[in-house]
Amino acid sequence: MPERCFDVDAFLAMPRLANLHVSPDGSRLALTVQAVATDGRSFVGAVWEVDAAGDAPPRLLLNPERGATARGFLPDGSLLFSAPPAAVEPEAGVPPDPGAAAAAQAEVLHLLPAGGGKPVLVFAPGAGVGAVVTARASSTVVVTAALHPGTSGLAEDEDRERARRDAGVSARLVDHYPDRFWDHDIGPRQPRLFALELGAATPPPARDLTPIPPWAGWFEDVEFSLSDDGTRVAFGANVDPAHFRANLAVLDTGGGDAARVLVGADTQHGAVAWSPDGTTIAVAGATLGAPADPTRFSLNLVDARSGAVTPLAPHWDGFAQEIRWTADGNALLVTADELGHTPVFRVELDGTVSRLTASGAYHHLAVSRDGATLHAVRSDVTGPPAPVSLDVSGADQRPRYLANPAATVPVPARVEEVAATAADGTVIHSWLVLPEESSDGPHPLAVFIHGGPISSWAGWHWRWSPALLAARGWAVLLPNPRLSTGYGHAHIAAAWNDWATLPAGDILAAVDATTERPDIDGARVAAMGGSYGGYMANWLAVTSDRFRAIVTHASVWDLELERDTSDAGLLMDREFGDPRRNARNWLRQSPHARADSLRTPMLVIHGARDQRVSLGNAQSLWMALQTRGVPSRYLVFPDENHWILKPQNARLWYQTVLAFLAEHVLGTPWERPALL
Repeated sequence: MPERCFDVDAFLAMPRLANLHVSPDGSRLALTVQAVATDGRSFVGAVWEVDAAGDAPPRLLLNPERGATARGFLPDGSLLFSAPPAAVEPEAGVPPDPGAAAAAQAEVLHLLPAGGGKPVLVFAPGAGVGAVVTARASSTVVVTAALHPGTSGLAEDEDRERARRDAGVSARLVDHYPDRFWDHDIGPRQPRLFALELGAATPPPARDLTPIPPWAGWFEDVEFSLSDDGTRVAFGANVDPAHFRANLAVLDTGGGDAARVLVGADTQHGAVAWSPDGTTIAVAGATLGAPADPTRFSLNLVDARSGAVTPLAPHWDGFAQEIRWTADGNALLVTADELGHTPVFRVELDGTVSRLTASGAYHHLAVSRDGATLHAVRSDVTGPPAPVSLDVSGADQRPRYLANPAATVPVPARVEEVAATAADGTVIHSWLVLPEESSDGPHPLAVFIHGGPISSWAGWHWRWSPALLAARGWAVLLPNPRLSTGYGHAHIAAAWNDWATLPAGDILAAVDATTERPDIDGARVAAMGGSYGGYMANWLAVTSDRFRAIVTHASVWDLELERDTSDAGLLMDREFGDPRRNARNWLRQSPHARADSLRTPMLVIHGARDQRVSLGNAQSLWMALQTRGVPSRYLVFPDENHWILKPQNARLWYQTVLAFLAEHVLGTPWERPALL
């Protein structure tokens, strides 16, 4: 297919599915579909209704100018959604909140009546809403929102914020770690938990459920589950944020009670789900880990009254990402990586595990009220996300595709699997994405290295799209080396405390196996990675001459610098130990210690607002390249963080990467992007 049919602009114009919710009667789904805004500077969401039976075409429900996000159904069929305050016309007689520019972007919560009509504003904290959790049989809704410390409610919080704005103050005083998370500062407002009662014609004010004193960092990246009757909410409470230990805790949504800790923090608690009868909480666990004790994943059932923990399917070591109960309460439906896919597994209460899906990556699970159907969003390496339905039982099903409101262009790529044998005999699995036209070749090869490192290549990726390179005649290798999920505990444990040598050897083995193919040009190979993948790209840059060019994004260059400046730096101590006491272990696998070996041309990319991998890593690497005369370029986005989220910046990202690869791998003249 000609490049013009699938270029960067066509790729960025593809709508994106953000989430999925099923109505109480099971007849319709609500999907958030994001597209580029009219000014080209952001993505905005619209809410679509999809017929669960697949008979009717999708119907646009909400398309405010500044975006909307579906948040879940109430038992009467009304739909909750969030949107910026100016995106929905206010109720008659209610003046708009002037706020500030930041407040104008924060999303507040609205309700769209089941029979249609005008949306009703139900909760409007000044900093916007965070998580929103609904119950299957109750109109109680649990919401997170950030308020200034010491304030008694929304009005006092707004007064405090107004006083800060009037005084021109943006400083924050912190007394907890972490004080940042991924892409934002924690504070000065701190997250709290609220309960809303939306069943009455005139709902009462929101109840603040946050225990006093609040535990700092409680509600950052926490998954909540609300019991079907709406009376209790369960979540992982970060009681020891400095060491990222999370108790499993329960709060009564009626208010007035302290959080009840069910399970202590020797295990991290991730995805949680209440059983239909409210007696049991299913939870995904992960041991904290230590340098000599690799983290281990588990699936557990916790008695909601006593806190007694029963391991479920202990022989199965999948890393559960989402958990849903079947309607009869007899089994769990769980997503977890497996061999380059993210299937849905059915886990019976006796520990029997079966796989519902044979291929693809599944997310946003939603079980119909009658219990017969599971709805989800499916993608694969070359197939963008789409809504599908499955039976809640049955092995290796092919999903039923529903009408997709996110119309996409054909993706000109095909995919194969590659198996390589590492030095110790371990088989390393990879995806190989190839141009659609099989007669062309041999193709130059780009090696994409995933982040994490406890992650894998399993589905469609908006940030790292192999299809864009395949449309230009490239082959793209997506290896899952040691530390990748989906290959069992041993695959992670083998490289625990060794980010560098074993995973690097696995990647090079996959490259060698791939370049033996006659349709791959082994003399024209590049490596690319972001986050941990960027760390590995840097490691390959100082330990291998295999690549003509290397692209490193949001990457770790100096391990100890990363530990001391990252929002999650202390997590690294679990693997490597305290750097003051285990300096040799840190130094031996830090790329910066081998800077004199830099030879390969490198493109260094970083977002200046990145809190997970500090900009100092990129600046130090850039200095090392420049002082050693290595051909290199440095692309910095002052308004981006760990991810490049704005359409105009993503376009420049891809344009720069493609031009750099063309220059150093294909031998074409450097073509500077017009806006740079």
